[in-house]
Amino acid sequence: METTDIGIHDTNRESVAYLLNMLLADEHILYLKTRNYHWNVKGMHFQSLHGFFETQYQELEEMIDQIAERIRAIGHYATAAMKDYVKLARLLETNHVDGSAETMLRNLLQDHETIIRILRKDLVEEADKYRDVGTSDFVTGLMERHEKMAWMIRSYLG
Repeated sequence: METTDIGIHDTNRESVAYLLNMLLADEHILYLKTRNYHWNVKGMHFQSLHGFFETQYQELEEMIDQIAERIRAIGHYATAAMKDYVKLARLLETNHVDGSAETMLRNLLQDHETIIRILRKDLVEEADKYRDVGTSDFVTGLMERHEKMAWMIRSYLG
């Protein structure tokens, strides 16, 4: 840990960094799943879903970078190994699910909604328990992005 004096107690910053690293792991699992589905979707809606999944994984890629930078900003290191992501993540990996577009969309929707529920809980804890309103605000923004991504997926499902 680096010396960081930003008005948040060291143990609180450590706890927040742990929450953010778990989120970073979840985001990587979701990113890889979305990328996997981009590569492997098939069926009548291939063209539109191929592009849709690309838009979604690009959004996740940006969010991943911002989460890692937030971890660094509060004086900790971002987890950066897949084996650690798998240990920390609350989401589960999936394979190509035989190219089934509906299964892919339902899996992604479930994961986004899981992350939204996690973020809703974490943002309160970060503000109230750990006194880090900056991270709480940051996480609120991430939650809103996931809510929009989930809405887009729901729209495909009808």
